Amino acid sequence: MQPVSVRTASKDLSDTEIARRIALGDRDAFELLMRRYNQTLYRTARSILKDDAEAEDAVQEAYMLAYRAMGAFRGDAKLSTWLVRIVVNEAIARARKRSRRAEIIQLSSGEREPDADVSEESMNEATPEQPEHAAVRAETRRLLEGKIDALPDAFRTVFVLRALEELTVEETAATLGIPAATVRTRFFRAKGLLREALAREIDLVFGDAFAFAGGRCDRIVAGVLARLKDLQAGNS
Repeated sequence: MQPVSVRTASKDLSDTEIARRIALGDRDAFELLMRRYNQTLYRTARSILKDDAEAEDAVQEAYMLAYRAMGAFRGDAKLSTWLVRIVVNEAIARARKRSRRAEIIQLSSGEREPDADVSEESMNEATPEQPEHAAVRAETRRLLEGKIDALPDAFRTVFVLRALEELTVEETAATLGIPAATVRTRFFRAKGLLREALAREIDLVFGDAFAFAGGRCDRIVAGVLARLKDLQAGNS
């Protein structure tokens, strides 16, 4: 018996129920799944491929793989974790094919960990949207995205999952198949690298803050000269 379509059901369906419906051929449930996880999967793929169009292709292929395998999903892991694993594997495969160097992406490669866990600092919440500052925020966003792109491959994906998607340490570790201690270390180092990169960027523009050259300087000079001319004319 076919389940009731998602279009006529609550949008608060659990992942388990959505997976069951998809396995039974419910396309509406599959659309709901995609809209629920599109951003997470895109950000994950983008963190590996650093290319918008290719990340979109990777997400689409991951969804196709997930759709075909949905009947085998048993709920041993969270559905979101399962989906992110699929898109990570797809993105890595594409990156390796593109580069022809298998070592270009090694999310699960070992690295020496510190003796003690490194504490994590809280991330600042984004400023609410204000139309009058849209251009400034857009430029800031492009700057931040560029610096995230410049992070080492393994650090970048961990940072995106932890900071942007707000996965827990345990969820990120399960998704990428690496130890929780590695997630903590890479996230801490990624934040440090971002701070340094952004600080250097800010240092470069300190000299340009409240710039006085150009039109503003010309207007003030012209205004003062005009007033002096009027003053001299009045005293003559």
